[in-house]
Amino acid sequence: MTITKRRLLEGGAAAVAASLFAKASWSRQRGSAADTAWPTKAVRILVGFPAGASPDLAARAVAEPLSRLLHQPVVVENKPGASGNTVAELVAKATDDHTIGALINGNLTIAKLLNPSLPFDPEKDFAPVGLIGTAPLVLVVSGSAAGKTAAEQLLWVRNLAGAARYGTPGVGTVGHLGMELIKSRAAITAQHKPYTGNPQVIAGLLANEVQLALLPPGLAMPHIASGKLKAIGVTSPERSALAGELPTLRDADVRGADLEIWTALAAPAAMKPAAVARLNAALVEVISSPDVSQALLKTGWQAQPGSPDMLAKRMRADTTRLGGVIIMKGIRSES
Repeated sequence: MTITKRRLLEGGAAAVAASLFAKASWSRQRGSAADTAWPTKAVRILVGFPAGASPDLAARAVAEPLSRLLHQPVVVENKPGASGNTVAELVAKATDDHTIGALINGNLTIAKLLNPSLPFDPEKDFAPVGLIGTAPLVLVVSGSAAGKTAAEQLLWVRNLAGAARYGTPGVGTVGHLGMELIKSRAAITAQHKPYTGNPQVIAGLLANEVQLALLPPGLAMPHIASGKLKAIGVTSPERSALAGELPTLRDADVRGADLEIWTALAAPAAMKPAAVARLNAALVEVISSPDVSQALLKTGWQAQPGSPDMLAKRMRADTTRLGGVIIMKGIRSES
């Protein structure tokens, strides 16, 4: 049994106690440039999703300012496939110290638990660099749901019992695992209906094929504003600037279902520690700047400057939380 699986079976999610990482001072870094020659050529940021997808937008928001700080081109390359795991494998196996990835939760946490045949291990094959941005998901119900408050809408779902269905963009996605977590915490019974993407999930909600779902705020908010969908709450521990004044699930007395999606920079485990440290310092300075922070917010991300250790702790906590769902439900994905 692997260390990860033993940890998952023995206990619940480990608490992440980390204070906000202080903004790095790049001027001090320049003084040690002779000792840290990296980078010596263009840096490639691989993205496992098409241009215009959320992780791609996050990577492009930081690429140009990183280039200015690192004094080398920083180039974003899209290589879509397998929910980002195609790129995760390329990054894990890269040997040139200049190939990194803009990876999402699934690639850096639960990928191996969902598909043991994947040729990389999130625990062993990556050097965490730092978070770029995080975002909550919004638990929504169809506009026809009875009740005005979150408690009343949750009661409506419970009363549907086995007739309720929830939509997701696929097996093993955060939307799928998050809904299974919420079901267990909110005493909801609902069957899973996978779609090919979130736009199709929304179409299913509007057609009453499914009655609830977890959606990114950027997709959910216009339909909530129009009254076509109703919001129960956001999955983050606190209210989010990305979701207006929507309450949290905690406000609706749904405890233990905190969850966020995120994009982070990660390097191959073999990358030199000095290079990882320099890249992190530049990344922290970039996403701490008001211009980049606002650019990220417009693309659906809240900037999250932090250390490699903070990202590593986030990876472990998410692996524990969602991995427990995977093991209990026996969920497997081929991607």
